[in-house]
Amino acid sequence: MRLVLASQSPRRHELLTAAGYHFETVLPSETAECGICSRESTPELVARLAYQKAMDVSPRVQGAAVVVACDTVADIMGRVLGKPEDRRHAEEMLRLLSGRRHAVYSGLCVRRVPGGEPLVKVAKSELLMSELDEAQIVEYLDSEQWVGKSGAFGYQDGHPWLQLVSGTGDNVVGLPIDLLREMLAEV
Repeated sequence: MRLVLASQSPRRHELLTAAGYHFETVLPSETAECGICSRESTPELVARLAYQKAMDVSPRVQGAAVVVACDTVADIMGRVLGKPEDRRHAEEMLRLLSGRRHAVYSGLCVRRVPGGEPLVKVAKSELLMSELDEAQIVEYLDSEQWVGKSGAFGYQDGHPWLQLVSGTGDNVVGLPIDLLREMLAEV
């Protein structure tokens, strides 16, 4: 069955390829990410966004396929940290995360098209960020490695100040591969 990835993320593309999946088409969703709505929990938020992405892309798929959509955010103390808008926003996120444990949630939606029912699940990983000093924060911000990354950091960049406590690294990067395998088997 042909896979269609509803994402522009190069990291999701890399994770799927590294896991041995082949997909012919990458169709980005046009769904706007509005953030937390109606007092959603973080798991509810990522599940809703993944579902919306899959439903947005599904009508544009030609022929039989399985649509895969994912949304990933960091969460600290109930505050959702998406992608930073600019350097100042990235710095605010890093200072909030510094020296603290936080979670990363990915909502994953898999749907066989045409006509299949969407299957939605959520993966959670926990990380601990060491306390960062001023020089580390400035150096990291100057590197611009934070651009386009939820929580203003890239786990895949191998920073020694970021430790995986539970869950999987691929979930933190943006696509929980084990959960995807399980869901593909179900659909």
